[in-house]
Amino acid sequence: MRKMVRSAVLVGSVVLLGALTACAPQRHVPTGYPATATPYPASASAAVGTEYGRVHQIEVLPGRQRAQTSGAGAVIGAVVGGVLGNQVGRGSGRAAATAVGVIGGAVAGNAIEGSSGGTGADQSYRLTIQFDRGGYRAYDVGSVGDLRTGDRVRVYNGQISRY
Repeated sequence: MRKMVRSAVLVGSVVLLGALTACAPQRHVPTGYPATATPYPASASAAVGTEYGRVHQIEVLPGRQRAQTSGAGAVIGAVVGGVLGNQVGRGSGRAAATAVGVIGGAVAGNAIEGSSGGTGADQSYRLTIQFDRGGYRAYDVGSVGDLRTGDRVRVYNGQISRY
């Protein structure tokens, strides 16, 4: 009987962990620094083509909070909670403590992962470019890469690269 209860708790824990892992969202991390917006009016020379200029300013834009976690914290928390819960009690009390430990550990692990510094906010940047032909234009990008203020850049079809 004792072995059957342990097997049932183990199977239930694996199913719960599988369900939590399957629900975890997948994140897409963009690469490069394509321009996503031009908040300032573009000059008459902003036709599609190649333009040259200098990085005038780089601003860090306020990030928006991520509401999603990867699920790894929930899985690790469930395993730790299950192991700790299995150390308590005897018989069916031990099985109940293990189940509560798995569920509580999953919830706690997910909460810890969500509040950790690595998953705080998405950061984006606003590059302001002063073009050789005159005028300024700003681009909102996810990453500035190796660009710094004063660098010569080329803008070709909305793609910014060092020149």
